[in-house]
Amino acid sequence: MADKKKIGFIFECGREGPDVLVLRHFLTKLNPNFEMIPRTLDNKRRLIEECGPVAKLLLSECSRIVIVWDLFPAWREKGKKPCRHDDRKNIFASLKAHGLSIEKVTLVCIEEELESWLIADDRAIQMFIASKKAPHPVGRIPKLKDPDRTSNPKTRITKLFNQELGQSIRYEDRKHALPIAELIRDFKRLRRSKCFCRFALKVAGVNLTKQ
Repeated sequence: MADKKKIGFIFECGREGPDVLVLRHFLTKLNPNFEMIPRTLDNKRRLIEECGPVAKLLLSECSRIVIVWDLFPAWREKGKKPCRHDDRKNIFASLKAHGLSIEKVTLVCIEEELESWLIADDRAIQMFIASKKAPHPVGRIPKLKDPDRTSNPKTRITKLFNQELGQSIRYEDRKHALPIAELIRDFKRLRRSKCFCRFALKVAGVNLTKQ
């Protein structure tokens, strides 16, 4: 068996955080020929400022780099909307400061946060809740036409958990994001997310819009 191609990933979460776990799962499912080599920088500010030297180190063992961040940070400053253009500009500045070619780097900005990909597949959310609620039936889980434009997707999942499970089980991304992702049978519903389609095409080489 041929060796897997290594792709370096830089995340804004902690080590083995939900972003790492979920994107590793999706990458393997989309293209098992790739292997993720992750590095984490804890938060968005550190990712933007320090991605340059980290990417330089990763390129010593990986052919290319993928930088992943949420448009909204973990906290939401009232009245202040983040700007993807500014994020990109500052990331490129860090890369260029360390002599890196932008051609070897793919940027994946998740809008708004990782949970926007999870809520794209209502079936997976329903199956996960059903596994915790059985034998009681699960109420209607809404289908979203444009998950990328859904405000506060993490809050939306939290409300669904509260609605169906009461206070017995609260949504925690570190505990629940990967199990929900693993229940996504195919990418038919995730095609509604332009951001996920970009990840599939630019990183895994899979064009979901033609499937």
